Amino acid sequence: MDPSLVALTEFDADRRAVLEPRTYFAKVSIPERVVGCFFHDVIAAVSVGLEPAYRIPVEHGAHPIWVIERDGVEVAVFNPGVGAPLAACCLEAVIGLGGAKIVVCGGAGQLVPGFAVGHVVVPTSALRDEGTSFHYLEPGRYVEPSSVAVAAIVAELETKGVPHEQGRTWTTDGLFRETRGKVERRVQEGCLTVEMEAAALFAVAAFRGITLGQMLYCGDDMSAPEWDYRDWDTQGSVRASLFELALGAVLRL
Repeated sequence: MDPSLVALTEFDADRRAVLEPRTYFAKVSIPERVVGCFFHDVIAAVSVGLEPAYRIPVEHGAHPIWVIERDGVEVAVFNPGVGAPLAACCLEAVIGLGGAKIVVCGGAGQLVPGFAVGHVVVPTSALRDEGTSFHYLEPGRYVEPSSVAVAAIVAELETKGVPHEQGRTWTTDGLFRETRGKVERRVQEGCLTVEMEAAALFAVAAFRGITLGQMLYCGDDMSAPEWDYRDWDTQGSVRASLFELALGAVLRL
């Protein structure tokens, strides 16, 4: 196919956009250390009694940014939202408000056998099968998180004795287009998990020059011929534990 027919290949290196985060979002400050948490239940628990430091305005409803204290250090907490465009938008807001050292925690589909639900994976690269990252970086197949953030995450996991894997994740926009053929090809490329945001988050962080890494827990299992739900989104203790590990990791940055 002629690459000129694909708009996503038309990368523009101009760093100035018509609409910049600093002009769109309010002029408030948040702590430089931030945890992005996709678990609404965990955020609801840790934000009891608190007022948001800021509400990221989006059409379906604002995404609050909360500030909590851990070991005498203030840490901002927010939910990036599902899907690469929304997650990138919320991350842009967080960076524009002062976030610079960020650890994200979320769940993912498991592509390879052998991991129990809740097993931790630390992405060392993301396969860019979404669209958002192509607006931040030149076209390419993979994008990497900050090596500094990955090292902090791994150090926290090892200190706490948490079994984990490091490897590639597959970021896709097509939740219901993860065909068996695609899954097999991604596994052959070394992908351990599939999710919908990592590539975009890594690309925004690289473009803005901030430190960001991610932690995932294995949720539903896509490695067998039949999809296994495994009640992945009701694993309350797993989700709370991963959030605490993310907090510990961000304090190392």
